[in-house]
Amino acid sequence: MKKRMNIRMSGLGGQGAVTAAHIMAMAANKEGKYSISNPFFGAEKRMAPAESYVRIGPERIYDRGELVFPDVIMVFHPQVITMQKSYTAPFYSGIKEKGLIIINTSADLLHEEDYERLGKLGVSVYNFDAISMALEIGGTELSTNMAMIGAVAGITKVVSLDALDKALQERFGKRYVASGGTATLDEAIKKKYAKKEMLLKKNMDTILKSYEIAGAWAAEHKQELEAVAV
Repeated sequence: MKKRMNIRMSGLGGQGAVTAAHIMAMAANKEGKYSISNPFFGAEKRMAPAESYVRIGPERIYDRGELVFPDVIMVFHPQVITMQKSYTAPFYSGIKEKGLIIINTSADLLHEEDYERLGKLGVSVYNFDAISMALEIGGTELSTNMAMIGAVAGITKVVSLDALDKALQERFGKRYVASGGTATLDEAIKKKYAKKEMLLKKNMDTILKSYEIAGAWAAEHKQELEAVAV
């Protein structure tokens, strides 16, 4: 990894964006990279705006807090765009040149003026239905964050599948203790499956499928994605 990658995750409360950021950071650490993840939200309740930030790089990272100039923006819910449930307006504010935007949606949500502005910056946009993938493979909408993790990893290769698998094992194992709303979400996920092994397999299967599909899309857009590929 030659440079640092800054990822901003914009979603709504209850979608697991905080968990997704933590898993990405843990996976980076498994590969000997440095990382910092931190959340940013107001009211800790479902459907309220929530953001998480992940910084991954080859050298120790000291800055944290709000990520104003991301290389990658991940939109976990269409309402971030359609109802401006975001701490930044427009949602892609601050995106760097040649950056990447990943949107969980079944329909194109951007207007012509959005594409014009992003086009001038050379920003690539990847739309995919993470919720449908989560339901189909994970068996629950709660796996949407896993589909999003798979997508960003599949396109940027910022972390490997093996590292993600190890991070999942640790994140949902007995050694990790979450707090607050994140702990509540974790318990909701765990209750969805009879055994922890099933939880891990379903989540990893969701990541893998999303990784493969997003990777195929990235291969078709290889030249324009060079700036965000590791």
